Amino acid sequence: MLWSDPPDEPPEELREVQAKLRRLGIVLAVAAVLVTLLLAV
Repeated sequence: MLWSDPPDEPPEELREVQAKLRRLGIVLAVAAVLVTLLLAV
């Protein structure tokens, strides 16, 4: 890797989108668990 190569980190917008998707995935997983518990009762 040369000193002139661009950094490997993604641009700021992409990092924000990834963070939002991660949060959305956590929320959906929690919602799925709650729905499963409600249906099991």
